[in-house]
Amino acid sequence: MSRKPQPSEQDAQSLQGEAWDRERTLLDSSPLSTLDEQGRPIPVTIPIALAPGIKVVYTTRLGGVSSGDYAQLNLGGKGGDDPQAVAANRQALGRQLDRPIVLVDQVHSARVWDADQGQPQGRCEADAQVTTRRDLALGIFAADCLPVLLADPRTGVMGVAHCGRRGLVAGVIPATVKAMTDRGADPSRIVATLGPRICADCYQVGSDLAHDFEKRFPGASGPCRFGGIAIDIAAAAIMELKAAGVTHIVDSAPRVGAATSYLRQDPDLEELCSQDSEGPSLSKRLEELRRPLCTLENPLWYSHRRASLASKTGEGRMLALILADD
Repeated sequence: MSRKPQPSEQDAQSLQGEAWDRERTLLDSSPLSTLDEQGRPIPVTIPIALAPGIKVVYTTRLGGVSSGDYAQLNLGGKGGDDPQAVAANRQALGRQLDRPIVLVDQVHSARVWDADQGQPQGRCEADAQVTTRRDLALGIFAADCLPVLLADPRTGVMGVAHCGRRGLVAGVIPATVKAMTDRGADPSRIVATLGPRICADCYQVGSDLAHDFEKRFPGASGPCRFGGIAIDIAAAAIMELKAAGVTHIVDSAPRVGAATSYLRQDPDLEELCSQDSEGPSLSKRLEELRRPLCTLENPLWYSHRRASLASKTGEGRMLALILADD
């Protein structure tokens, strides 16, 4: 076994000097631009490897051109934002992903769109999509509801489901898994992950609604941090996945937590938190953050519930996407 020669004292001092020069260069470097060379927005997203050759991507509030209550990267077209801003944000995301994004008109149903046909022509009411195509990204809007993303890495079949309370009760997850198996997926091979959503401590509902949800999904209700009763849509989704034969579930929380920590001093996020009237400063919010995937707690995400608590008139929408990792 050979041994690497030890540097002399002079060499060591030289190496230390080079290291300091590199560190000083980093410290003196300008902040990363939020615009590309053409002045177009650069979306801030969180990619997560779901399975070999397949990834999911969560958009954040950062890196777009929307303003006011919708700042910055609003991707939803229903909330009252400037349509040109939404279009610019979607185009920027499409450039970043380097493929078309397929979207549907979500209505809290169990309907599944066959995205092998590409983008629907005209209005398409559905709350899930499946595809075998590697040249598309399937997207689901969310701002408290739960996106569930699924893939069979052997066959390449991918799916995504919008799982709000009503969609879960309607059976959107088993409908999505069935649509995937109809295209060659095997539930025992499907890998799933649960995206950003309002957590079990924050999703406050009335007692009658909680009772009905608990009856449908035993154990998926409990005390709310604000008082009263809350429901756990993530727990309900896991029940549905397991009932459909999907047991391999990847936890998105570690990667999202790391990304949140990385952005804890981001000036754009700090500015958003100082202007959105949805809570205290960024540092205070992150100090109190317990669940990085909770849309109400984490200021990285849009949250309809958080906006309502702040008496805002509008709120943006994020996208959770699944696509081939080519």
